[in-house]
This record gives sequence, structure tokens and C-alpha cells, in this order.
Amino acid sequence: MKQNITLSLDKEVIRKSKLLAARKETSISGLLADSLVRAVAAEDDYEAAKRNGLHALKKAFHLGGARRWKREDLYDR
Repeated sequence: MKQNITLSLDKEVIRKSKLLAARKETSISGLLADSLVRAVAAEDDYEAAKRNGLHALKKAFHLGGARRWKREDLYDR
């Protein structure tokens, strides 16, 4: 479901936006909608990557090997 919003922009920004939209064969509304969709998707991707990264850190990585020594073996007392 789509919903309209209202924006207030400087006249010069609107003028340049119209030219940009015409070059891209779209409307100002289309430019803004595409930009917002990409920004929201990027934020969603970042949050998903962050969750996955934190999960991986909590799970930890096993790099192989095992400790075959005792602490007492390392130090002369």
C-alpha cells in the first residue's frame, strides 16, 4: 500500500530535481522513493550483518589445536 507524504524544499533544489528527474526519465517523487527504498534496504542489510556478526562472535571460532601443557610446566617455581 502506498501513501503520500508532503515535503518542503528550497525552490532551487526543486528546480534542479526536476532537471535530474527528466534526465533519468522519472519524476521527483520517483527519485525520492527510489532513494528512500535504497536507504532503508541498506540499513536493513547493515542490521542483519551486525546481528550475524555478533552471533558468530558469541559462538566463537575454533582454530584447531589443543593445549597440551600445564601452567606449572611453563614456570619454574
